Amino acid sequence: MNTTELKGNWKELKGKLKQKYATLTDDDLLMAEGKEEETLGKIQEKIGKSKEELHKIISDL
Repeated sequence: MNTTELKGNWKELKGKLKQKYATLTDDDLLMAEGKEEETLGKIQEKIGKSKEELHKIISDL
């Protein structure tokens, strides 16, 4: 999933991520313009997944 797709679907994706990973907070999922990679890095760290695993999780949602 590329950055444009990610930004376009972010509201839906963040809801699904919060359902799947209860430890994620709204602050963890706050995506500021131009800081997509930083947000994804925060999520990776919080759920203990690699970048590739996270991209697969997001794609599967």
